[in-house]
Amino acid sequence: MSSANPAPASLAAVLAFNAGNQLAVRRLGSKSGLAFTGSDLAMATARLESAFRQHTPPAEYFACVAGGRAYRVFLVQVAGDPADAEIHFASLDALSGAPAALAPALAAVLEGLDPFLVDIPYLHLGENDFIYKFRPAQERNAAIYAQDAAAGALYQSQLCSAIKTLARQHERTATAPVALDFGAVRYVIPSHFGFCLGVKNAIERAYETLAEHAGHRVFMLSELIHNPFVNEDLLRRGLRYLQTDKGAPYTTAGRAATGAPGETLLWDTLTPDDIVIIPAFGATDEDKRRLVRKGIAVFPYDATCMLVEKVWKAARAYGREGYTVVIHGKHEHEETKATFSNTRRHAPAVIVRNFDEARQLGEIIASDDPAVRGRFHSAFAGRHTPGFDVARHLERIAVVNQTTLLMNETLEIIEHLRDVYRRKYGDDQRVGGSSRRDTLCYATQVNQDALTRALAEPLDAAFVIGGKNSSNTYQLFRLCEQTLGTRAFFIQSEANIASHATVDHYVYLGGSQGRTERRPLWPDHGSPKRVLVTGGASCPDGIIQQVITRINSFFPAGALRSAADVLRDLER
Repeated sequence: MSSANPAPASLAAVLAFNAGNQLAVRRLGSKSGLAFTGSDLAMATARLESAFRQHTPPAEYFACVAGGRAYRVFLVQVAGDPADAEIHFASLDALSGAPAALAPALAAVLEGLDPFLVDIPYLHLGENDFIYKFRPAQERNAAIYAQDAAAGALYQSQLCSAIKTLARQHERTATAPVALDFGAVRYVIPSHFGFCLGVKNAIERAYETLAEHAGHRVFMLSELIHNPFVNEDLLRRGLRYLQTDKGAPYTTAGRAATGAPGETLLWDTLTPDDIVIIPAFGATDEDKRRLVRKGIAVFPYDATCMLVEKVWKAARAYGREGYTVVIHGKHEHEETKATFSNTRRHAPAVIVRNFDEARQLGEIIASDDPAVRGRFHSAFAGRHTPGFDVARHLERIAVVNQTTLLMNETLEIIEHLRDVYRRKYGDDQRVGGSSRRDTLCYATQVNQDALTRALAEPLDAAFVIGGKNSSNTYQLFRLCEQTLGTRAFFIQSEANIASHATVDHYVYLGGSQGRTERRPLWPDHGSPKRVLVTGGASCPDGIIQQVITRINSFFPAGALRSAADVLRDLER
């Protein structure tokens, strides 16, 4: 007979969280303890249902030992107030902040919970469900775009509405550009431009949340979208940002933190009564865990674009199939940071910024020389998952992308890496993905396709409108620059068109760097001018119309047709 002590019988512990990510705990005199336990899951669930009639199916997450007793830990999400007076909700921060008030079993379970915090807000979703699907057109909240004069000027444009009605037979398919003939100047407008559905969703969620929670502090994790005018309008209405678009936290004084003594971060002032909106780019797991610990609702205010989440789901699937995930993106961009954070739970990952970096990665993959392979950790420092093993993790790869980059560059990277594996191994089956376009955002793609068609027209100049930190806007500018050179301009609004002869053009230098420089437009009023105007996915229609109005102002009124006449042309 063995003298070894038998393993303790496992108990079941069900951790019940409300929609605010607060945990149900049981009062045990002066301490808090596990609320729902039993000799098996059935008993623990019966105790759960005596307090909460509505709950998600218990999902097993981990096991731990406390006081010599083993626990299988299940997570559920519950609705409503507890029927049991001994049960109350508390944030994880509040519980961990008073360790002496925790029963040993609860303390042990909380220690093992941290890796799974990011799942808690979404326990009611299946893994193939999306956090928030795009609303159909009939359910969109158009009223927020006209709630007052400021919103109307920013978001509304008769010209843009008429163009979209005329040119967009389908959201996913580019058609011929639309011509606006003002006489002295003629505009070429791509069939697809401006707000995508993900941006519309995020904007509507933000304005609706502000209106519905007037008595609460409402924060955005970082910029809603990369457009300064939209963000400023939301700030004017009471929204506040927790951190910059690069992740630097803001202080209560409204400045990016420097680490100086006496600074108080807005993050540190958050309470369960506060509301934090996650922008369209998504959020890192680290930021979501912080919100969950504070007992702040996440899911109801998560405005992550479903096309961004589609990339996350693809990365998860590739990881399960044994691939390392190569992310084509800018490592400092919120979306890429969120994708990398999400991906690392499922697979090794590395970020490549552009084709040149993909070529460097290809050289490392192709070589068996330890010196060449040793370059990986310096070339991609800070852009790969911890413990990345070059010999093992580069045997099979799959590529996903930051949705706002040029489609053709992503496809070029994929094809180059396929060729590397083809030459080394005799086939390209080590590069995953049934379709090379699996993770490309159709909105980004169709805007690029529509712009390419418009650039085939004879043009004197092109204006691409969007925030300085808007990746998709910069990609549209790159397309224009390839065709028109210095006659292509990257601007933020009509204010950047300084005169009939000069434009304050934004020069993007890479990373978060750039500068504005004054460039010549055209030296005279010779007519008719042919001008392409388009906006990035975060550019409101009102700003596009204001740019057209500004350019028109440089021509004699008698040489211009009226906007009403141009609109009638579109309606014919």
